[in-house]
Amino acid sequence: MSRKVLIVKNITHEGPGLLETLLCEHGIAWHSEDLSAGGTVPDPRGYSALVVLGGPQSANDESPAMLLQLRRIEQALHEEIPSLGICLGIQCLVKAGGGKVVNSPVKEIGFLDPEGNPFRIDLTPAGKKEALFGGLGKSFPVFQLHGETVELASSGMELLATGKQCPVQAVRVGKNAYGLQCHFELTTAMFSDWCDTDSDLKRMNRQELMEQYETIREEYHSTGLKLMHNFLRISELV
Repeated sequence: MSRKVLIVKNITHEGPGLLETLLCEHGIAWHSEDLSAGGTVPDPRGYSALVVLGGPQSANDESPAMLLQLRRIEQALHEEIPSLGICLGIQCLVKAGGGKVVNSPVKEIGFLDPEGNPFRIDLTPAGKKEALFGGLGKSFPVFQLHGETVELASSGMELLATGKQCPVQAVRVGKNAYGLQCHFELTTAMFSDWCDTDSDLKRMNRQELMEQYETIREEYHSTGLKLMHNFLRISELV
């Protein structure tokens, strides 16, 4: 198996962000496929880890690209290849593992919930013991950008973190596959680009979004880098 990370981008502007920072810092090789630009998901069995990023698609789509992506994630689960799914990625992971993807009770967009309070997630008792969150606190400010959520299968899945509006925010599927509904990977440049590109964010006040990001940036980056480092450690790459 190659000591390389396979990164699946479902849309061009949603890249690995802080994860890429760590990959470069540690000299870890990666291969990226952009499905929105005609890329395809290769067999994950040739890689040390799989990362599936966000996008506007639904895991319930029956397009050839989505059906292949789900099959590849299922392969990774079967082979116990360490995996991380973010936003759409958690939805694909849960569906591939036997769960469901449904409409979210609240469409979560930005840093603030509909009541004007910061989006936060809280670790469950299982999450507090999970290696992915090792060395971190129990509650984190997060960025949200999703209209769908997941329902976990009756077995083989563990809820690791919850949110006020959307109960499922982090999960483990099987031995070493993790899903995050929220975003921990944003860099400043990446978020600025999202504000100019994403249709939901473009309808919001850009200056206010950037100010909200700046308010939590130090804690957000520290948490994101530690979480991504923990994933690379689980993958035995650091």
